[in-house]
Amino acid sequence: MNKAITDGLVLTPPPFANGLDMWSRGDGTPGTPTYDGFATAAYVPADQDFGGCLEILKTENTQTLRYMGETPLLPGCYLQIKARVKAISGNLPTVRIAAYAGRAGGSAVPGVQTSGPETTLTSYGEVVEITAIVGGGARGGVDLSWGGDAIYGHFGIDLTGSNGGVVRVDDIEITDITSAFLRSMMNWVDVKDFGAVGDGTTDNTAAFEAADAAADGREVLISDGEFYLADNVTFESPVRFQGTVTMPTEKYLALQQNFDFDTYAKAFGDEELAFRKAFQALLKQSSHESLDLCGRSIGLRGPVDMRAAVPDVATFTSRRVIRNGQFDAINDSAWTTGEATSAATYSIGNPLKLTNVTNVANIEVGSLITANGVGREVYVTSKNVGAQELTITQPLYDAVGTQTYTFKRFRYLLDFSGFEKISQFNMDDVDIKADGVASCVMLPPAGLIWHFRDCYFNQPKDRGITSIGLACQGMLIDRCQFISSEQPLDSIDRTSIGFNINANDAKIRDNRCIKMGAWAVINGSGHMILGNHWFHGDDNRNAPRVAGLILTKPNSKIIINGNYCDNNFIEWTNEHDAEPDFSSEFSFGSLSIVGNIFTSMGAASFFRFLVIKPYGTGHFVNGLNVSGNTFKSINGNIERVDKLDDSIATLNFTRFRNVNWTGNTYHAVDQWTISPTTQSFTEDSPQETWDCDFSDWMPFGARARNVTDVTPVGPLRNSNNVKQYLSGYSDPEEGATGGEVKIIWPSAVKGRINVTARCDNPY
Repeated sequence: MNKAITDGLVLTPPPFANGLDMWSRGDGTPGTPTYDGFATAAYVPADQDFGGCLEILKTENTQTLRYMGETPLLPGCYLQIKARVKAISGNLPTVRIAAYAGRAGGSAVPGVQTSGPETTLTSYGEVVEITAIVGGGARGGVDLSWGGDAIYGHFGIDLTGSNGGVVRVDDIEITDITSAFLRSMMNWVDVKDFGAVGDGTTDNTAAFEAADAAADGREVLISDGEFYLADNVTFESPVRFQGTVTMPTEKYLALQQNFDFDTYAKAFGDEELAFRKAFQALLKQSSHESLDLCGRSIGLRGPVDMRAAVPDVATFTSRRVIRNGQFDAINDSAWTTGEATSAATYSIGNPLKLTNVTNVANIEVGSLITANGVGREVYVTSKNVGAQELTITQPLYDAVGTQTYTFKRFRYLLDFSGFEKISQFNMDDVDIKADGVASCVMLPPAGLIWHFRDCYFNQPKDRGITSIGLACQGMLIDRCQFISSEQPLDSIDRTSIGFNINANDAKIRDNRCIKMGAWAVINGSGHMILGNHWFHGDDNRNAPRVAGLILTKPNSKIIINGNYCDNNFIEWTNEHDAEPDFSSEFSFGSLSIVGNIFTSMGAASFFRFLVIKPYGTGHFVNGLNVSGNTFKSINGNIERVDKLDDSIATLNFTRFRNVNWTGNTYHAVDQWTISPTTQSFTEDSPQETWDCDFSDWMPFGARARNVTDVTPVGPLRNSNNVKQYLSGYSDPEEGATGGEVKIIWPSAVKGRINVTARCDNPY
């Protein structure tokens, strides 16, 4: 690494033939005695092994020989001092490389080792090579580690042991041996140094594991080539890819120190494959809970079968996250919707099954089911080919018997339907860019607490999030955008849906939906829908509008609070009920719609903001709170804000209970809805029976079931204009629709009264 720095430097001392005045008998520093003219040392010009050399008679316990020149020691450089010696006669001494460590100013560096390993000569005439390595770092193989203070050295040898022996010393050599330490000095190791071959066919599993072990925390370099791995590989060290890897689908590559999409993209050289392998590693290793997409846009030419990426995992329930990136659907035939038609039989005794299904093998799991008597967003959860059965997500409201069904399989960028169960899976700050050619995410059949946070479901062709089972239990959707690909179409022509829910306890908060066919179709109960804005209008004037939020469980236990329902309506049905007629179950109720903004623009006058549509007879409302909302129509009045869609069945108004529709504000709405409501009635001529009509005020055309207060406003007077002090009684549920109340007095009176009536029994 530092060879270029020492190129041009003279490291090796001059030969003894040049004179002995530069060779010290001390530590080599200036002023120390030399061997020039020393009685027991002489230059020998023609030794048979060395040529010219120095002959020394050992007369001191430690006989020193040091080159008096300052050999530079540069940071990061390592020098090897080499001396060849042989015994000539007398006692056999011990020999070692020795040196003086000099720092700035000429003083010695304190506390460092200044002598190398010792070698005892054992015979006469045998040439023995003595070496030592000196440098700043305490690396393996370095004999003299001097730290950063040493800037030069006086190098030579020591003779120790018995005196009286004669030795000859060849010219001392000093060389830059830094290259021997390059691998340990660098912060990486190369898999090729451990036997890896990048030919695309040789199994490099063992070589990769060996490189990782040798790295010991340093970076592992996957240098140029295509490296085949036949088995799982886990890197505990950081990895850098110049080359690429290939491996069987079922084998995983785990990168514990740099687990992110960028690294996998470099590793596999293909974005889609890289994402599959990164997702596989996310589920196969425990060292990371999230996959960072590094802000990358990943182009997908077809659906990603998430289960196929991890074929040996059917169920996974630990928390995992995909975050910080974009998936982009590239237009391709792989996104074409699959479609099949089959005859099948349905029975209310087995409400989540279709049996005797013809052509069952060709029906794809995850298909949307349509036919007579099938509610919205009913999907195939699983199939049993041998039994000719399909398991479906919701019961069918009117499909008993055998008929032909259509099965449409939308294509999703991320398709989890192949798993049996995935729980606690999060997507955070991800743009799922369907571009009008694909749908976004399909959940697995089972799971718990999926969380979508700060995500964009961008222009799905058909669906944003689809649940084909119960993985939507406890689902969280927070601060997401649902952006339609159908915005230029009239609202009634749009078919895309943001998401559906089959299970309970979802939290849908602070989201925004732009002009889809509908934002959500929600079954189950215990949901909280808070702070969202969904709008589905178009530029047409006096035009119909569609349902943006569809609730399909009648007793839903749902809170809808602080939302902005814009140019669409909330529809409340029981279409996911195999026996939609009321029997002994809970009917419509447990719904709270509080503090929301409802706005329409250019809607037809018959438009309504809240619609109940019973799919069976005998139902009623028990537990509904509509309060504190703002209802506003722009560019034309609407007649009222509520509606009963009785195209299939009506409601039993005699059983309404616990309905509170109060405290709302109305703008450009012809008829307000209020219950309980207080209205004033005036009779200009004395009457025993006063007819008080509340029909227009009651929600959904309900009856005026109870009168809670009758208060005269000023005196009641008889025909003689004499004040009358009397008490009457009420007779509610009168008139053709039961919306009238009769107030009956003991005698005929005239005047003005305030009457409070309501559509329900309050308890």
